[in-house]
Amino acid sequence: MSGEEARGFPAFPASAGRRSTRGKSWWGRAWVQALEDTSLDSDQLRKGRRTANSGQVGTITISPGRIAATVYSPDDTHDAVVLVDQLSDDDWRLFLDQVAARAGHIAALLDGEMPHDLVEAAADAGVPLLPGIGDLDPSCTCDSWELPCQHAAGLSYQTGWLLDEDPFVLLLIRGRSRDALLEDLQHRAGAGGASASVGGMASTASGSGSRCRGVLAAAVFEQVPGALPEVRVVPGKVALDDLVVSGTEPVPGLQSALLPLLVLDAARRARAQLSALLSGAPDPWVLEEWQDAVRLAADYPVLADRLASATGKTVDLARGVQAWSYGGAPGLDVLEHTWDPDPGDLARARTELLAAADEELEITTEHNRLTTSGAVVCQVRLDRIGRWHPYRLVDNTWTPAAPADRDPTAALAVSEPLAEDVSENARDN
Repeated sequence: MSGEEARGFPAFPASAGRRSTRGKSWWGRAWVQALEDTSLDSDQLRKGRRTANSGQVGTITISPGRIAATVYSPDDTHDAVVLVDQLSDDDWRLFLDQVAARAGHIAALLDGEMPHDLVEAAADAGVPLLPGIGDLDPSCTCDSWELPCQHAAGLSYQTGWLLDEDPFVLLLIRGRSRDALLEDLQHRAGAGGASASVGGMASTASGSGSRCRGVLAAAVFEQVPGALPEVRVVPGKVALDDLVVSGTEPVPGLQSALLPLLVLDAARRARAQLSALLSGAPDPWVLEEWQDAVRLAADYPVLADRLASATGKTVDLARGVQAWSYGGAPGLDVLEHTWDPDPGDLARARTELLAAADEELEITTEHNRLTTSGAVVCQVRLDRIGRWHPYRLVDNTWTPAAPADRDPTAALAVSEPLAEDVSENARDN
């Protein structure tokens, strides 16, 4: 069956704060990457991001191989279209083979996920589901000669938002609607069952084999189900008032009031480790001695002076506590260390920051740090789990400024120096 069907999506309203155009899902980011790799004009992409966030793009209509919308600018209206090659019938047959190969694939799609291994297996079979450089063919009725123009770019960025929410949108663009795809899979399942039955009967009749009998559903449902295993429950969080510490004398030099805090910390760490063990998550408490000192000072400020004295790093501990409070262990890591992320991630973040700036902005890149210069001097640092940490220059020292954010533009916005910091740095210089 052709599977052709058009879907309309309501216009995205204007965003009070800039919504990230990078894509939240890995397949949404791949779509944006294909768009930006196709473009030869970064200025049109910057204007396209603003168009996407401005509410100027009207209702988006998506049909196999075609994305279209009317874009309303202050002076005129323009019809923007993006064409994408549809998959052939043979391509769809190969793709459906990959979907049917694992039961989890269709479950993931229905749950709003696009499995990596499904896309990779399809690509290995010669079916390019995700677009690459040059695969998006934008056009517009405006006078601009750049491809894409800002109107087609704005439409493409908003399409990335739609892909984030529903991977079936990508399949529709490639030529199959959600209903058509599920129907095709159902037909394949029915045909497979029928052919297996016929094959089994023929084998029995010829005496060359035995027919494989299944189990009747009625017989299965007649059975009394066994008891479910007992759910293992993680104990509730412990508060200081819940502790009863008695019969134990603190070691010499340790204030008796601090002992309950150390017991409380041990109880909380044990709970976190148990929770990680039951959920299959990594151990959350693999910390070096210095990192653990920072954590203790952040969680229990009454211990800060004693820890500063013990480590001999009063200033470093204060900045470390600030970094931990804003971003946990990853926040402390970017305070003290640099690392080399994927250059593409840095390039996309840099492009977003330039697009979001109200005035010309100079940005330098050093490892995982993006630093602005000129009228506004501030910095964002990327951690190893994909969050950007804002930093502000205070007394000529880069200092954590606010909690981390996955959107680099949001992180940079809160890292701009306060008025008193600007005047203080000006006096120092």
